[in-house]
Amino acid sequence: MNNQEIKNVIVIGSGPAGLTAAIYAARAELKPLVLAGLKPGGQLMDTTEVENFPGFINGIMGPELMDNMMQQAKRFGAEILQENAVSVDFSKKPFVVKTEKEEHKAKSIIIATGAEANWLGLPSEQRLRGKGVSACATCDGFFFKGKDVAVIGGGDSAMEEATFLTKFANKVIIVHRREEFKASKIMLKRAQDNPKISFVTNVSVLEVMGENSVEGLKVKDNSSGEEKTLPIQGMFLAIGHTPAGKIFTAAGVETDAKGYIKVHNNTRTNIEGVFVAGDVNDPRYRQAISAAGMGCMAALDVEKFLAEQETELRS
Repeated sequence: MNNQEIKNVIVIGSGPAGLTAAIYAARAELKPLVLAGLKPGGQLMDTTEVENFPGFINGIMGPELMDNMMQQAKRFGAEILQENAVSVDFSKKPFVVKTEKEEHKAKSIIIATGAEANWLGLPSEQRLRGKGVSACATCDGFFFKGKDVAVIGGGDSAMEEATFLTKFANKVIIVHRREEFKASKIMLKRAQDNPKISFVTNVSVLEVMGENSVEGLKVKDNSSGEEKTLPIQGMFLAIGHTPAGKIFTAAGVETDAKGYIKVHNNTRTNIEGVFVAGDVNDPRYRQAISAAGMGCMAALDVEKFLAEQETELRS
């Protein structure tokens, strides 16, 4: 099925960045189409309580926050389809975005596909996501006041997350699969000098213990094969993120060495008419509020871009 109507803007992604972009674009009467994916809502759909999003004094559940954003976008006239973008063609205008079901065309695009935290791939880890297993210390650290937690990783992110968690946790154990660390010397020393942080190195994580909450972490020594359980109540992954931008790279959108989409002017990419917002561009902050802010910026940039295009056609 081919959808021949040419949209003003297609927003690809439905996390805080994509839905905020949709809200702003819809209020500007651009009638955006949002390709929300088969599992709409982004990473906050796997989060229990969100306490750091402004306006919610007592916090709000992640799925509820995302549903509110989606309903708000619909209220202003955004069209939202639960379809995955599987390929794009930015070589000519109108731009073409293909899903499993149909083909969509648009004068402009906002890429807001986000980034996925890298996981260990353990069934127990996935079962306990949002129940003591997290990939964002800044988001969830507050919930671990007075508890013992583990941070998995050996780079700067792991050291930074561990140091941040000491504000709340009783004890933080950095668990790393090697003896050596990729972290910079200054970040490593900062963690080593913190009395709340200890290290367990050269081990592989076998299982996150517990049924409905984290009760321990089973690890195996990579040299001796000895297994032991670390008594913890929370586990934080700090082994990197993977931006969801492969189909855009294939279409000529410039990225950095890690695959994050580059911006050349505010939210504009190297391709005129293609914009970006949120974690697919942001390896540093990775917060719902910063993604939402960039979604707003992208929508405003699209509105200006389309107005300039209209002016050029008339002249």
